[in-house]
Amino acid sequence: MRGFRTLLFKEILRFWKVSFQTVLAPLVSTLLYLLVFSHVMSDHPDVYPGVTYAAFLIPGLTMMAMVQNAFANSSSSLVQSKVMGNMVFVLLTPLSHAEIFGAYVLAAMVRGLLVGAVVFVTGWVFFDVPIRQPLWTITFAVLSTALSGSLGILAGIWAEKFDQMAAWQNFVILPLTFLSGAFYSIHTLPPFWAALSRFNPFFYMIDGFRYGLLGSADISPWESLLIVGGACLALSWTTLAVLRSGWRLRN
Repeated sequence: MRGFRTLLFKEILRFWKVSFQTVLAPLVSTLLYLLVFSHVMSDHPDVYPGVTYAAFLIPGLTMMAMVQNAFANSSSSLVQSKVMGNMVFVLLTPLSHAEIFGAYVLAAMVRGLLVGAVVFVTGWVFFDVPIRQPLWTITFAVLSTALSGSLGILAGIWAEKFDQMAAWQNFVILPLTFLSGAFYSIHTLPPFWAALSRFNPFFYMIDGFRYGLLGSADISPWESLLIVGGACLALSWTTLAVLRSGWRLRN
């Protein structure tokens, strides 16, 4: 396992060396969302009984930060290695495709969970946010960052340039996270848009995570767990198959 641990350490060290940019910068943008929306919507009726809008907002913003940073970690690492030409040093090692997958995904999870913890603790300092179901909270945080890290590997394998990677962030990840119920309950949407939101996997990540913190959600947490867990397994299997094939990596 020495090779696996070395690659994992290298990936964690890669983002930790610039932690001011990778950990603290997402905190600033998330706090701006929180301050602006909580001020503008201060007179908004409680989304759930006894839950203020600011408390409702924090789980969504925390999950957004976790998902976006987990995706960014694995995808940017692969694209950077391909552009700089040092991906060959990973491929030449006696590491299996499963070990490579595990190292990249675990490093992405560490970054995502670290950013999420920083965002949540900062929000908790200013607003009263309970943690009613810790096990549900941890489960959805782990599954969501793992899913995002796997998706980041696929995006990093597919992309050949940094602008292609930026297209994933701007046209896939950003819209899916913003339209996932982070800022609103889907029960407030017209029937068509509420039904459309059910096809967004990020909605189930945020809704399940919100249930763990607030004890309230738009749908059953078991349904969210089934969909997020199934999507994570399917995406992990797909990513492992792509890594095994060497597509866009060996050439």
